[in-house]
Amino acid sequence: MSWVTIIWSMVASACLTLAAVNLLVWCKKRTEWANLLFSLTAVGTAGMAYCELWMMQAGTPAQFGTALRWLHVPAWALLVALVGFVGLYLRAGRPWLAWSFVGLRTLSLLLDFLVGQNLNYREITRLRHIPFFGESVSVAEGVANPCMLVGQLSLLLLVLFVADATVTVWRRGDRRQALTVGGSIVFFTLAGTVQAVLVLWEMVHWPMTTSFFYLGIVVAMGYDLSRETLRAAQLSEDLQESEERMTLAAEAAGFGVWMWSIARNHIWGSEQWLGLFGFAPDAIVTFENVMQRIHPEDREQVERAVRRALEDRVDYAGEYRVVLPDNTQRWVTARGRVYPDTQGKPIRMMGATTDITAGKQAEEKAQRQHEELAHLSRVTTVSELSGSLAHELNQPLAIILTNAQAAQRLLAQQPPDLAEAREILADIVSEDQRAGEVIRRLRSLLKHGETSLQPLAVNGIVEEVLQLSRNNLIGHGITVHRTLAPNLPQVQGDHIQLQQVLLNLIINASDAMSANPPAGRQLTVVTARRDGAVRISVSDTGCGLPPDAGRIFEPFYTTKKHGLGLGLPICRSIIAAHKGRLLAEASERAGGSPGATFHLELPPAAEGKL
Repeated sequence: MSWVTIIWSMVASACLTLAAVNLLVWCKKRTEWANLLFSLTAVGTAGMAYCELWMMQAGTPAQFGTALRWLHVPAWALLVALVGFVGLYLRAGRPWLAWSFVGLRTLSLLLDFLVGQNLNYREITRLRHIPFFGESVSVAEGVANPCMLVGQLSLLLLVLFVADATVTVWRRGDRRQALTVGGSIVFFTLAGTVQAVLVLWEMVHWPMTTSFFYLGIVVAMGYDLSRETLRAAQLSEDLQESEERMTLAAEAAGFGVWMWSIARNHIWGSEQWLGLFGFAPDAIVTFENVMQRIHPEDREQVERAVRRALEDRVDYAGEYRVVLPDNTQRWVTARGRVYPDTQGKPIRMMGATTDITAGKQAEEKAQRQHEELAHLSRVTTVSELSGSLAHELNQPLAIILTNAQAAQRLLAQQPPDLAEAREILADIVSEDQRAGEVIRRLRSLLKHGETSLQPLAVNGIVEEVLQLSRNNLIGHGITVHRTLAPNLPQVQGDHIQLQQVLLNLIINASDAMSANPPAGRQLTVVTARRDGAVRISVSDTGCGLPPDAGRIFEPFYTTKKHGLGLGLPICRSIIAAHKGRLLAEASERAGGSPGATFHLELPPAAEGKL
């Protein structure tokens, strides 16, 4: 086998190998069009090398002319793919130059088969044999075809297009890419064109070796593509390592990471996340699968929050219960973010989920303890009112007994006085209802249960508490002044707990005025709307606030001899749970009595006014 055959076969084999590798890359990832165009360029170069070898080994002018004619087919594929590669890979170049080249090159290919023996010769008159790499090869002599200028003009357009794209890339800052790809294409295309012009116009007697120049272009393009492939592989490796670190950090913090591909309705989750919902590691998870694991009472709320996040492109957040396959429940909190495509359509949601079961259990336990403590405080308060409550009950009971005895006497008369008896029975019913109302209020105050928030009328609560503590206030010689603002908004609260707070403030005010003479015991209760809140103010003319007034809301701090120091802290915690505030301030009174005022502020309910 001759050296010419070996060398040109090696050129073709190298190009075909590179073409196969990049074609495989494109088949694996159909978006990598640059690899497909490079593959076509390499196949075109291999075809040119084969045709050049055919020309050098031609025995007759007809064989040479046929080989030269078919050489323009791979040349056309090579050059068109080259233009596409430059525009796509470098993201540069003027489109009108590219389309002008494609049109002119296609025209030259048509002329190659329609005019003369081929595009370059009207007629090949004879073959000349010259030594080349130690053997004799064929070169042609004949009548040049003027249509050859069309093909050479198309090559000039190719050089202009690539040069323009190279300048754009250079200015963009990608100088290495501009030199490697753009510079090599311009240089080797010009060199190959010059060599072809000199040979075809018979200025030099030398075989066609254009494929060698385009091999240089293929090598430069392959080198840059391989760098990008290696860079992508490195980025992929770095990304995988980063993902592993993130997953490790998330799982160490107790987070379960997830990603929902909306179009495919597929949810990927880390091992921690799959465990939170009771899914197997190899389970195929969809949005519907996840919704089935959410507690039925929370399902609608979660669906609504996810739908809002997708429609309004806002972050998703929620707390809900998960029911596992073994019917155990756990509380989780989830946060997610929506990622849209270029048109703004949501394509995925990513986020993290955390198990908060332990926190919820601790919160419920603390709530139960708080309710137990509040109940104990109410019992203590009622014990302080026991004397006045007994008197409150004794009065209607004594009246009921007296009226019942009178009714017996009236009925024993002959004839019985039925009209008077009916009036007495009406009094009995009225006093019975009065006693029943006292017992009802007492039972509601002593009731032990969970907090129940509902719209409440503030003025009604004030009236009930004042009525409940009426005898106690009268017994202490306290004069009550009330100023209740009309048309106050309702508040969202627990009826019993708000009664407890107000009753505690009234009892504290009574105790603070116990050392005053009867004329100096004045209690004032005012309701009003202030700064958007509903305010209840309880003022007294007692001893005022202690010097360290900032501590009165601390647990176990008290100024009473027999106090526990829990009343005001419990009251403040109850009002804080109602999203309100409990404040205290000194209030100077006429006659030099310092006094104190406690302000209970609550936010108005969303609807309704009293």
